[in-house]
Amino acid sequence: MAQLMKTIMEFTIRQETLKDYTQVYELNKIAFAQENEAELVELLRKSNAFVPQLSIVAAVGSKIVGHILFTRIKIADEYGNKFDSLALAPMAVAPELQKQGIGAKLVQSGLLKAKDLAFKSVIVLGHENYYPKFGFKPAYLWQIKAPFDVPENVFMAIELVPDALKNVQGTVIYPKEFEDV
Repeated sequence: MAQLMKTIMEFTIRQETLKDYTQVYELNKIAFAQENEAELVELLRKSNAFVPQLSIVAAVGSKIVGHILFTRIKIADEYGNKFDSLALAPMAVAPELQKQGIGAKLVQSGLLKAKDLAFKSVIVLGHENYYPKFGFKPAYLWQIKAPFDVPENVFMAIELVPDALKNVQGTVIYPKEFEDV
């Protein structure tokens, strides 16, 4: 681990590959101290919500030290209209390497890649002091709600394209895999 700590500033960000799956599973299990998020990633990879280019890892050599996943979601209004968006969930960094910029680089890289792929917005349920650094704002500003009770300040959205959420409002519909864990 000492060698890993010395070389941490040399991590690379890249798309996850099949050979990373086991390490990503273990990373999520350790980072969250449970298997729910690891299982969620496994289920989402098999779903229509999965976008392979948006399953991104941070690696030091061949060791995976961070992972972020963005998946397709919908936002449905009261009239039955549905709008496409992405969910950022989960994001994991090896506990001993947190607060060293790995998570920030994963978020930044993921948002840029999502924009390159023509996605227009991202929704996250996360730390109120962390995600605003990347431009996330409370989703209620667009009248976008979570499908479950959460404090308004931790349910956030970001427009990847100016005014992408201007005429969007409603409740987020997560892939069913989120309910299965």
